[in-house]
Amino acid sequence: MEPSGTTGPEGPRRSEDDRPLNAEERAEYERLRRHAHTRHRRLRYAGASVLLLLAFILAPLAVVAAWIDSEITDTDRYVETVAPLAKKPAVQNLVTDRVTDRVVDNIDTKKVTDALADALARNGVPSAIVDQAEALDGVLKTGVTTVVHDVVNKVVTSDEFAQAWEIANRRAHAAVLNVLTGEGGSAVEAKGDAITLNIGTVIDEVKHRLVDAGFDKAADIPDVDKSVVLVQVDKLNEAQDAARLLDILGVWLPVLVVALVALAVGAAPSHRRALMTAGIGVGVMMVVLLVGLAVMRRVYLDSVPSAAQSEGAAAVIYDELVRFLKDSTVTMLVIAVFVVIAAYLYGPGRVARALRSVTVRGTEASGHLLARAGLRTGGTGRWLDRHRGWTTGIVIGLAVLTLFLWNYPTAGSVALVVGLAVVVLLILGVLAAARTAPEPATAAARPPPDTGPSSDTETPS
Repeated sequence: MEPSGTTGPEGPRRSEDDRPLNAEERAEYERLRRHAHTRHRRLRYAGASVLLLLAFILAPLAVVAAWIDSEITDTDRYVETVAPLAKKPAVQNLVTDRVTDRVVDNIDTKKVTDALADALARNGVPSAIVDQAEALDGVLKTGVTTVVHDVVNKVVTSDEFAQAWEIANRRAHAAVLNVLTGEGGSAVEAKGDAITLNIGTVIDEVKHRLVDAGFDKAADIPDVDKSVVLVQVDKLNEAQDAARLLDILGVWLPVLVVALVALAVGAAPSHRRALMTAGIGVGVMMVVLLVGLAVMRRVYLDSVPSAAQSEGAAAVIYDELVRFLKDSTVTMLVIAVFVVIAAYLYGPGRVARALRSVTVRGTEASGHLLARAGLRTGGTGRWLDRHRGWTTGIVIGLAVLTLFLWNYPTAGSVALVVGLAVVVLLILGVLAAARTAPEPATAAARPPPDTGPSSDTETPS
């Protein structure tokens, strides 16, 4: 007889390696398996952490890039940004003062008083009176300034000016691109360290009003500098370079951030915790962006020369120009808060379990009331009950798709969509519970269905 474990003519025999593991070998095997599992989890945590860190860094840049892209490519959005400036008192005062100064500077009142003095002298008027006529220069200039200022103010505060402002900006929407690229040739352009707006149409209207008011010489006012400084910054060139880069990435940066978050959540051992971390991180970065905008506002106001703009006008212009950027940042902050709340409510926390239990009991009770009243959902209700996970996922997916397709969603629109999604989920729960009318004893004895993790220990994927 051949010993066990050798090869004979009947074929291969059982190897000694096929024997059952003893206690010591099994303990070593379990130790190695746990070590490999722990190492794998650590690698997944590390990968998810790197992806989330990149998403957090890029999130503020994505919001700014999307804002710049919308201001450049969407004419209505751009006009909606700058149109309110025409009705802001601080801006109206700025335009009125600038136009008045430039018009009056081109009216030679001294030439008028000299001509008056020469005429009086030729007609034999006493020299004392002639000297008084020459001294009328200051008085005449003050009077002309007052009249011109009143006329200009009427023009600037009229509805016609607001309409002309909107039309000019709509026609010159391409000039926003010129500001960011540093090119000129349209109503809004970059000159050195300043962004200026051409107000030639306003000055022409003032000249016509002055002529109508009896100042015939106003028609002879030559063409003057017709630009008003909108924004004065010390490093416009650097801002233009950054804006060009953000413009290129305006479409893809938001997509990249969403992809990074999705990959991080999928790679993490605990998807729910990763989703909560993503929501908290993005929310914190949005708060940082809002604080940064507030700091930049103060820095900008301090850098504007008082000779170029009053602080009030500069503040109004800054606030209007970044209004939609602030709105987008707040919207992203609200979305992040809702994501954190949803991820928490799905988790094993006591408060989350209590809220889920109350919600389930409430929908079950409402559904049973409908069923007892004869409004049974039958097969449809049974289908909804069997496919709760699918229906919940579909509702959430439709809510996300709605926000994605919404043209410039706001915090209010996000709250509306989330509220509607919650209402739809509650209605589906009631319809599922109304499939049949349970017997009183059965209904009282049956425990509520499992609605999520039931302990504080979360099972990772």
